[in-house]
Amino acid sequence: MSPDVNRNILIAADESENAKRAVLYVAKLLGGIKGFKVTVLHVIREPEEDYFPDDAQKDKWYREYKAKTDKVLNDYSRMLIEAGFAPEDVSTRSTLRYCPSMAECILLERDKLEYGTLVVGRKGLSRKEEFLFGSISGKIVRTARNCTVWVVE
Repeated sequence: MSPDVNRNILIAADESENAKRAVLYVAKLLGGIKGFKVTVLHVIREPEEDYFPDDAQKDKWYREYKAKTDKVLNDYSRMLIEAGFAPEDVSTRSTLRYCPSMAECILLERDKLEYGTLVVGRKGLSRKEEFLFGSISGKIVRTARNCTVWVVE
């Protein structure tokens, strides 16, 4: 593979089994192969401004949510390292963002961090559900530019 190929991989993840499958897919496919760097990303959707009665409640919610998220991200990081990725080639990132669309927020993070590959898990919605509720992976596939997208079933 030529040295100018972007080997940075961003895995959009949450605590779901679909996200875990995406992490395991990358681990099995690329674990032990030198030259790849992986970041596991979780976007924390910022609640509407009037969702909490006061800032103290919002701060408490954020601390608890971030602690739960950090544990999941650390588990995913451990899986990648156990599969053969060097510890220095694996990182995690959680970010608090206002997200009218989770797909847009994931793509903004991908653009900001300049990853060549974006990996997402597929939720497994029926066609009707996907039509009614939308699909994060579907929207990413339709709108992503300048990167490769892997959708893991």
